[in-house]
Amino acid sequence: MEVINIAFGIRSKIELLEKMRKEIKERAENKARSISEYDKALALAIIKIKNKAITEFDGEEIKATAANEIEKIARGYCWKERLEMETADGLYKSVISNINSVMAEINGLQSINKHLD
Repeated sequence: MEVINIAFGIRSKIELLEKMRKEIKERAENKARSISEYDKALALAIIKIKNKAITEFDGEEIKATAANEIEKIARGYCWKERLEMETADGLYKSVISNINSVMAEINGLQSINKHLD
């Protein structure tokens, strides 16, 4: 009876891995898309700050700034895109971590199965 339970556990973990493989593709695409959107938003913000099309941020006036400060201000201006990028990266990494955990569980079940035989 124990062997049957172990075999069922292994099979269910394999099915879970199959679902996660599909999910990882979606998460990778979302991660890549969010990075691209952040890069685009950052570039546009830098251009707009340099061209004085953006003159304030969060209610504060952007006064004459040194060239090295423009990118820092633009990064702050693109905080939402950065948040989406970091979230997408975290979700991608969580799928990888979950896959590794399930694989470890399968290895453990396989070891138990060998000892039961």
